[in-house]
Amino acid sequence: MYSRRILATLAVLSITAACGNTAEGVKKDAENAADKTAEVAADAGTKVEGALQTGQVKTALTTDSRIDASNINVDTDENTKTVTLHGSVPTAAQKQIAEEITVAKATGYTVVNDLTVKPK
Repeated sequence: MYSRRILATLAVLSITAACGNTAEGVKKDAENAADKTAEVAADAGTKVEGALQTGQVKTALTTDSRIDASNINVDTDENTKTVTLHGSVPTAAQKQIAEEITVAKATGYTVVNDLTVKPK
């Protein structure tokens, strides 16, 4: 009978300790999940910001009547704050105007002008 009480007491202590460990584990898991969620949200925000920047530059280029932007591609790297122009334009003057438009629209970004001149 005495040994049963000791076993019962040990069982209760074991369960109590396990519950304490489980509660601590759940708390840590919740903290880790919150950290991961914040990281994913920040990454998504960065990607959205880069896409918006690309759209603003492309819109400015295509609506400017001084250049033919039909062969211009705009890439934005939000991590390095860089906007890169790829493709071609018919004249050197249009290449320069495209860069000026991009610099004006992409405030806070470095602009890389990789456009080539291909006369029509």
